[in-house]
Amino acid sequence: MIAIVDYGVGNLFSLVSSLKHVGAEAVVTGDSNEILNADRIILPGVGAFEDAAKKLRASGLDTTLKEAAARGKDIMGICLGMQLLFEKSYEYGEHEGLGLLRGEVVPMEGYIPADLKVPHIGWNGLHFKKKHPLFRYLNEGDCVYFVHSYFARGCEDSLIASAEYGKELTAAVARKNIMGCQFHPEKSGEVGLKILKAFSEGVNE
Repeated sequence: MIAIVDYGVGNLFSLVSSLKHVGAEAVVTGDSNEILNADRIILPGVGAFEDAAKKLRASGLDTTLKEAAARGKDIMGICLGMQLLFEKSYEYGEHEGLGLLRGEVVPMEGYIPADLKVPHIGWNGLHFKKKHPLFRYLNEGDCVYFVHSYFARGCEDSLIASAEYGKELTAAVARKNIMGCQFHPEKSGEVGLKILKAFSEGVNE
């Protein structure tokens, strides 16, 4: 069973549908016990970092996720959910994250070439930095779908894939049982389904 953490951020229907498509049993829940009893956990997210972090803390699910991480549960963050795994974000101020991975979230504006649009929206190829079971069904250069204005840096110890958008950007991270995708697997066609299939089968290194 995969628990999709529901903390009031984002429409989770497409993620549930994608997991069902690959044969995975999934439940959308904000119940701590249900999350802790799941085999694997997905932390989704869209919108602003500060708002999402506040909602996680207000619900007590930040503590739940840290406990699940300490128990060795596979946890995958998607998009903003990935960014929340890091120590902090500089999106409209400085905000504390879950601290499950080393690194910080910073604006793309001022980093990528000025002629490129922010947010970064579209399909980009993945460039693997190290072998990881999350990508066991993929090939170098397979394309996935991004929608973001901020990216993770200082996360070299967990970086498993990057993407090019004027400059190299963090696309996916993993360290032990904690992993994340800046892109949306549930919106990335067959490639994204292969990632969700791998996660549902177990990818803890």
